[in-house]
Amino acid sequence: MSLVLDKIIENASKNPERVAYICEEQSITWKELDEKSNKLASYFLETLSDKTPVVVYGHKHPFMIVAFLACVKSGRAYVPVDITFPNKRISDVIEAVNPEIVLTVDNNLPVETAKRILEVLEFEWEGNEESSLPSDCGVKGEDVHYIIFTSGSTGTPKGVQITADCLDNFVKWAITLGSEKIMEGDKHLTFINQAPFSFDLSVFDLYLSLYTGGTLYTIPKAMQSDMKNLYAYLGKSGANVWVSTPSFAEIATSDECFSKELLPELKLFLFCGETLTNQTAKKLYDRFPKAEVVNTYGPTESTVAMTEIVVTDDVMEKYNPLPIGNVKPGTYVYIMDEDGNILPDEEKGEIVIVGDTVSVGYWNNPEKNAEVFGTMNIDGVEYRLYHTHDKGYYKDGVLFYCGRIDLQIKLHGYRIELEDIESNILAVSNVERVVVMPDYSEANEVIGLTAYVVSKEKIESALKERSRIRKALESRIPEYMIPKKFVFKDSLPVTNNGKVDRRKLREQEEC
Repeated sequence: MSLVLDKIIENASKNPERVAYICEEQSITWKELDEKSNKLASYFLETLSDKTPVVVYGHKHPFMIVAFLACVKSGRAYVPVDITFPNKRISDVIEAVNPEIVLTVDNNLPVETAKRILEVLEFEWEGNEESSLPSDCGVKGEDVHYIIFTSGSTGTPKGVQITADCLDNFVKWAITLGSEKIMEGDKHLTFINQAPFSFDLSVFDLYLSLYTGGTLYTIPKAMQSDMKNLYAYLGKSGANVWVSTPSFAEIATSDECFSKELLPELKLFLFCGETLTNQTAKKLYDRFPKAEVVNTYGPTESTVAMTEIVVTDDVMEKYNPLPIGNVKPGTYVYIMDEDGNILPDEEKGEIVIVGDTVSVGYWNNPEKNAEVFGTMNIDGVEYRLYHTHDKGYYKDGVLFYCGRIDLQIKLHGYRIELEDIESNILAVSNVERVVVMPDYSEANEVIGLTAYVVSKEKIESALKERSRIRKALESRIPEYMIPKKFVFKDSLPVTNNGKVDRRKLREQEEC
């Protein structure tokens, strides 16, 4: 069994009555978490015929975590799918995985592609008394622990497979973050969860909490835009560790009440998923002078994050933009040119990750795997390698991120491939051609998306056409991927080889 699973079982034994998970009025103790996940895992072992990953559909009900642990305790990976996903994306994931069973929590599954569906909320816990689980049936080593689907350039999402070893190696490093290393001690900690479980940032807070025997205090999506209720809810948390995207922290700081008076026990901010600005870090230190702000970086394909830096006053004074930090033990990061040559310090190139948290590849996608994954031998040890298509450089021994080298961007912490959006817009009637471009702030952060559309037939009203396309996209892609602006054009500029000239299009719009 994996190190993470061993620790979870140990924590349930040590503190059975401690609350493991809270979401508004719903909670579950460590004892309940362990017993219910064991019962569901036993049910899997008795009724399922193979080890195909299990899709788990829901939002932030405590039984989501029960379902995740039941899967891995029975030797199966889980695939989290959030209720905010549009129906087409849910169908795409289920069709790609082709699971023997789909678990639903919080809501009925809105699509009919699953072979077999189990409503976890209706599971007969009393009628399924726990039988002892075989000691060697849990995921371990190179077994896949979870699969998170991310945006794909063809319009179909890619499933990133993370093994038990990858997660073990990530967690062993992550508990050391922050100069005080508060997560390495025996103190009971409460972790804030902002991200949905279908977003890999949630792995940070979920497994740090489970590994340390803490309490995960989750913020449901509806509350994240209801600031009055959000502050009241946070004030009850007693939170010690905050995990979120920088943009959510920026939203939280919009009111002066988000401060040490609201969260007096908060000691550590952990950020990942997008660029952390100097302004946000400084505002947090002004509000929480005894807390530490840690900036991290990493793609889903390398298990959430693999660099870190404590953002001190000295760091903020020396660097703007902030660095993404120092590479964790067991991982090597190289800056390479197009030919795979390693570049010297301060020269920009592609960030290439080699190490013990790199994914085994995308689920059933050998063509894409061959394109971005590989291996490298370092000091006699063969590690997996991943081409991030992120651009970066080293300076003063620390790593800096400076954008994408392809058409993938990050918006509000979500990784988005522009071609994914374009593919889905092209599926809407009366769209002949389309290009989606990111909009940038003065600090060079992506703040929105604009779609440039050529229609097949003349449109009477740009406003009505925009509304029509947006409405059609609501059933195809998540809301955060739908462009806010639509510009309708008679034609798009092209390069000599016939591809849309995105640079020229940008120049035209800036004129």
